[in-house]
Amino acid sequence: MATLWTRWLLSMLLANLLNCLAQGPPVAPSPPECYIPCGEKNNCVDIHCNPGLDPRNSTEYSLHWEPADSEDTQGISGNTSDWIICREQFTRGKLRVRVQAKNQYGSAKSPYSILNTENISESAKWPPPKVASHQDSFKIDWTFICDEQLFLRHCDVRYRTEAEQDWHEDEDEYDLSYTMDHPQPSTVYEHQVCCSCGEDLKSDWSEIHRLRSRETAPVGVLDLWQDCRITQKGSDCVLTWKKLPPTCGLILGYEARLSYNIDTLVLLNVSTAEPKGLLVCEEIQCHLTSSLKDVSSVSVSAYNAQGASVPSNLTLPIPGKEKTDQAIHVEMNEEDLTVSWDSPSQPSDNLKEHVVQYKQADCPPGQGFDWVKATTNQTTALFKGQYKKYTPYQVSLFTLSHGSEVHHISSVIRYSLEGSPSAVPSFKAFLIAATQVTLFWESVPLSKQRGVILYYQIVVYSGVHRHVHNASVSPQQENTYKLEHLSPEQDYEVRIRAVTAAGPGANATAKFKTQHDYNYAHLILPIVLGVISVVVICLVIALYSIFGREIKACLPSFYYKVPDARNSHIFKNKHLISDSLGWICFPLYEPHPKISLLEVVEIRSRVFKSSLEKASDPEGLTRLVIGDECSQMDSQDDKREEAVPEECHRADHRYGREEYSKMVDSEEERDRKEENEEDCLSSSEEDQSTSGYEKHFMPTIFELRV
Repeated sequence: MATLWTRWLLSMLLANLLNCLAQGPPVAPSPPECYIPCGEKNNCVDIHCNPGLDPRNSTEYSLHWEPADSEDTQGISGNTSDWIICREQFTRGKLRVRVQAKNQYGSAKSPYSILNTENISESAKWPPPKVASHQDSFKIDWTFICDEQLFLRHCDVRYRTEAEQDWHEDEDEYDLSYTMDHPQPSTVYEHQVCCSCGEDLKSDWSEIHRLRSRETAPVGVLDLWQDCRITQKGSDCVLTWKKLPPTCGLILGYEARLSYNIDTLVLLNVSTAEPKGLLVCEEIQCHLTSSLKDVSSVSVSAYNAQGASVPSNLTLPIPGKEKTDQAIHVEMNEEDLTVSWDSPSQPSDNLKEHVVQYKQADCPPGQGFDWVKATTNQTTALFKGQYKKYTPYQVSLFTLSHGSEVHHISSVIRYSLEGSPSAVPSFKAFLIAATQVTLFWESVPLSKQRGVILYYQIVVYSGVHRHVHNASVSPQQENTYKLEHLSPEQDYEVRIRAVTAAGPGANATAKFKTQHDYNYAHLILPIVLGVISVVVICLVIALYSIFGREIKACLPSFYYKVPDARNSHIFKNKHLISDSLGWICFPLYEPHPKISLLEVVEIRSRVFKSSLEKASDPEGLTRLVIGDECSQMDSQDDKREEAVPEECHRADHRYGREEYSKMVDSEEERDRKEENEEDCLSSSEEDQSTSGYEKHFMPTIFELRV
């Protein structure tokens, strides 16, 4: 908007300046050029004058003439480029002719121009010559007729190519022909001729005569390159080249050789007259319509009726192996595109030249695309053109080796004029928790960015609170951003917009509500302790199952006192327990352990009954009796002390009982034990409750007291 305003202001100032300059007397005109044209139409009678008028419309012009020796002035007026003084309006002799300019502020006169009407040779101007040509010799000739009394003086020839603006002149040609030496092959030349007779004025230039030089085989090589269409999904490339100059003659077609990565060679011969959909040629460029996917190298030559050009080779870059270690600098407006880069710190001898290109995004091949090649000493390239506003252009820098290998250096996106971008196409919130949420959005499409996106602005609204976050731009199409430190069970509204140098774009909105805060922190410690306990118990069980016997051997006897139910008198009673239970097996023990009955006897002296201070055994109160027969004991009868069998041994004084021992019994002893056990079953219930098995595995009185 500022640029348009500036241009309008400058145009108004210029118009006012011109008006100010026009408000005054006119500028004095230049002297008129007058002559007497000779030939078939005029036959050297009337006088023609060219005044050289000022183009300003507010000025009036008039032509005035008078004899040199008289002040009888005549005149004609009118803004024309050719005034005619008829023969009846002047007398033979010298005439003085001038031009007068006049407006509302005054008038001005030109200097006089002297014309001698008596000597026709001094003022006659003959018609231009007529030119013809000879194609084989690249020679032109012309005809120019003078009066019989006059002789031919000289002619001038000028020429130029069809592409040139300025003329090249050869003067003083006395012949009526002209031959050009060493013309460019297959080039169209334009010729003009003017002549004079004697001292007469030179004629006007003849009409332009065109002549094409002889055609030869095309000279030079094609400027090959690849044109890649830029889209959001990637790029698709085609082979393109610039046309040869007209000096190479009429190009009839192109021969192309395409080498693929799978060692396949494809030959194409495409005619420019009948391309059959394989070739498209514009004013400057041509390109093949087939894709360069999987193509490793190409070679193209042009041919005409005289032969073919030298093939031009190009090795295409491998995708994914491009270098991006050198930055490029781009300055762009609506008319100019300037690209500069730094010289490499270590120049390579294999480097041939740099290639700089630009490509308009989303343009088909052959459109919005150009490239230039720069020598190794150059670090700047300039493009002239009309670049669209708010339109992305990809500017790229490449290197080309002497082996025609292409390496990509760097690429950037630039705009001639930036604007505000469009809204993101998709925006939503997911993974919603109590205090955080993840935002997801798709990037603005390249064609709708309208400028280089600097960042994405995220604004979070919660009630009257407002928080702003800036998310960096990702090269990926999909973007995410995590919002943290939110409040549980709270409604939020989030807006996102892209920001360019011109400002922020349109908003996209998403709404969500955070979840309830379920705090399980107080359960973590019990769960951890429980897991540790289970692990420790499992570890202890595993160690005991593996090293149980070793651990048992290292411990005192009272730590591993393990009962065996088959040693109880209950299992010995044939009337109560069936032998069918004999299948019961207890691991880690022998199936038929051989043990002796253990009897716990409480020793109390009669002195103890009368007085507690007079104990018969000061070291202990109990002793263990080992016997082969069932002993009936009565803890409250003092006479049982004398009934203890002799084979009973003295108890251990430390623990108050004898150690547990095994005895190997014979069959007779087993029978006798069984008879004794049947006798024991007939004893009182008190005796049954204090059998040897229970006495062995029940704690002693000493242990209970301790």
